[in-house]
Amino acid sequence: MTYCLHITNKNYSSWSLRPWVLMRALGIPFTEQLHRFTPGTADDFRNVSPSGRVPWLVDGDAVVWDSLAIAEYLAERHPGVWPAETVARAWARCAAAEMHSGFATLRSLHGMNVGVRVAVAQRPPALLADIARIERLWNEGLARFGGPFLAGSAFTAADAFYAPVAYRFRTYGVAPQGAGAGYLDTLLALPAMREWEAAALAEDFRESRYDTDLAQIGTVTADLRTPVR
Repeated sequence: MTYCLHITNKNYSSWSLRPWVLMRALGIPFTEQLHRFTPGTADDFRNVSPSGRVPWLVDGDAVVWDSLAIAEYLAERHPGVWPAETVARAWARCAAAEMHSGFATLRSLHGMNVGVRVAVAQRPPALLADIARIERLWNEGLARFGGPFLAGSAFTAADAFYAPVAYRFRTYGVAPQGAGAGYLDTLLALPAMREWEAAALAEDFRESRYDTDLAQIGTVTADLRTPVR
């Protein structure tokens, strides 16, 4: 049976992107079901999702929610989700878990908004600390395991968890230092990322809350998305 991955708006949903890009990059077959955000309301899919949130994965009678749980579920069934080598695998899991549970200021002030570009007026210290930590983590992984991906030569779940950061950095003009700059380009150039981006730009529906938040951090200098009908 083919997996069915339930997601929401591709322009905004960083949580949906993680398992989607992981499965697409690794060639794991799946169908997708997109549930739009309901404009002006809290994100609540409780009538269809166990947690009331996206993403969730359906595999026959199994329903797996939360992006990290989905990655682990897939790792039990498919090679390549995590690195094969023990040390690299441990590091990759730690890096993914840190992204999964941390970087609250980055999430709040640099929310994923694939189709826009923002000139940021000022970044508070907590945001700069989040960015600096990601730069250190990226540069550490690339140096230890040889790149071009975080834990070695192959794309894994660790990269999938930082894929939304690539869009965030580009949107808000964050230029990582060291080898992380090349890694950012590597993520953005992935065929799966380009596919996701094309779909995000083609969306002609918006969630006003997320666009309104942009004014809190800077000025929109470009909007590449399909106009709302």
